[in-house]
Amino acid sequence: MMKIIWHGHACFEIISEEGKKIVTDPFDESIGYPRLDIAADVVLVSHEHYDHNNVAAVRGRPEVVRGAGEHVAKGMKFYGVKTYHDAAKGAQRGENTVFVFEVDGVTLCHLGDLGHVLEEEQLNEIRRAAASIDVLFVPVGGTFTIDAGDAEKVISQLSPKIVVPMHFKTPPLKLPISGVEPFLKGKKVRREKKLEVTKETLPAEMEVVVLDWRH
Repeated sequence: MMKIIWHGHACFEIISEEGKKIVTDPFDESIGYPRLDIAADVVLVSHEHYDHNNVAAVRGRPEVVRGAGEHVAKGMKFYGVKTYHDAAKGAQRGENTVFVFEVDGVTLCHLGDLGHVLEEEQLNEIRRAAASIDVLFVPVGGTFTIDAGDAEKVISQLSPKIVVPMHFKTPPLKLPISGVEPFLKGKKVRREKKLEVTKETLPAEMEVVVLDWRH
């Protein structure tokens, strides 16, 4: 059974049934979360900002995946889709990579610091990489990324089975972004310390799962 652990911000630890570990967007502790104590086989970096690209904090000798296109790392396939960190085609904050990949038959999509609703070409690329998205990691805090309203639109575009919000304000975080509450309003929400999922246990209707960064 695949396990997903949230370390805060956009950093997740995804552990396959056989024990392979993927870490997304490791942060520098200066943002307020505790220093990362985490090992990985593969690290995904959506863009080169200090709160997402602290590869040096990850123990082991991970292969690092960056940028658009097809990648193979430690025998696993990852597909990167070029997007932007803002709604001005990168003019304000540069480019961002959305990653689509499969673990134990479950398709995951990490949106990184997506700053806009997906364009048709980007949607088509994601659809070419995966027929459907099972688990979607979506930023909801606004300011530097999409906010709760645009997150809703992106979720409608991708129709995932499970939505995991990320990149929102929590007590330790020093960045000026919104909390998760505006996004959760009116939704059925499950709160977990970690998410355990298989293809067979995916919900029939979309679920929102809020993970706890404290372990």
